[in-house]
Amino acid sequence: MSVLLADFPVVVPVPDEDLLLAQLAVRVHVPKRWPQSPLCRSERVPCPCRLARWGHATLRAAGFGAGQLP
Repeated sequence: MSVLLADFPVVVPVPDEDLLLAQLAVRVHVPKRWPQSPLCRSERVPCPCRLARWGHATLRAAGFGAGQLP
């Protein structure tokens, strides 16, 4: 995979700033149904987009489970 397409790194332990940004990313970068397939509502790329993947990975690294938002 190209470096440009690789996921963003998750810093552990998760800083407070990253936790806040991850919450925002998970709320904003959600799938929206389009005729061809679900796409990210913000970026219109296949779901989940890089920022959504980073947000979910950061929340998991901070100890939050699936469906939990701090």
